[in-house]
Amino acid sequence: MSERWKITLLLFPALFIIGGLFLGGLVFGLAGSLGYMPLIGLTDWSLDAYHRILSSDSFYLSFVVTFYIAFTSTLISGCLALGAALMLRQTFAGRSVINFLFQINLSVPHLVGAVGILYLFSQSGVFARLAFEFNMISKPADFPAMIYDPLSIGIILQYVWKEVPFIGLILLANLQTIGTNYEAVARTLGASHWQTFRYVLLPLLLPGLLSASMIVFAFTFGAYEIPALLGQNYPTALPVLAYQAFTNVNLGSRPEAMAMAMIIALMSGLMIIGYARLARRYIRD
Repeated sequence: MSERWKITLLLFPALFIIGGLFLGGLVFGLAGSLGYMPLIGLTDWSLDAYHRILSSDSFYLSFVVTFYIAFTSTLISGCLALGAALMLRQTFAGRSVINFLFQINLSVPHLVGAVGILYLFSQSGVFARLAFEFNMISKPADFPAMIYDPLSIGIILQYVWKEVPFIGLILLANLQTIGTNYEAVARTLGASHWQTFRYVLLPLLLPGLLSASMIVFAFTFGAYEIPALLGQNYPTALPVLAYQAFTNVNLGSRPEAMAMAMIIALMSGLMIIGYARLARRYIRD
């Protein structure tokens, strides 16, 4: 038996389970979005669910809110992670402790972090009470609204807090692989620190940064629990809107929930395809 077949057979059980669950859920979701849900008495195939949500203003508002949250969180996380990775690659006293603290929240669930953000930044939270105690505001309610607010500041804070270490670890691994030889050559040829970073280091880190950012964007675009806990009621994020439609007492709205889930999955897939093409073009150039 060839080595290729051995690897395929060894991977088959895991791939079968993962692929079966993913493709099975996708097929059932697509069928439900097309109106075929025999368990609740819907057996006619149609595009009515897509037509209803695509003609709804609340869907477009939720889409804009979701894209804004995902894009802003990813952009801020990527920039902070890049800076943190560049600092943590240096040798300094206490580096191991700082590196440990930088990674420690990777094991903390998103929901736990969201509860922490809620207790710290809400208008009845710790920071609001401290500001009141130090006479910075006349009452805790005067604290700037960062939870359930139109700008989704609390949601973005939670995602940035959680995703910066994720992207940073990927960039640190890339930096260890790259080494310092390229930078040393650039400095020998007269490049400044900024020129070395801009024309040597950043292009080498860009593939890893883009791949990690795409993962973060796809996750934040489709995540439900953080917008449900920290977001405003209207317009809400698209996954929350889909969940509300799915749990509606009117079972006839479930195809709309499935249609929104399919749109979320489509957007995530397009992000992955876009990254793959961008990466191939970047490597080829």
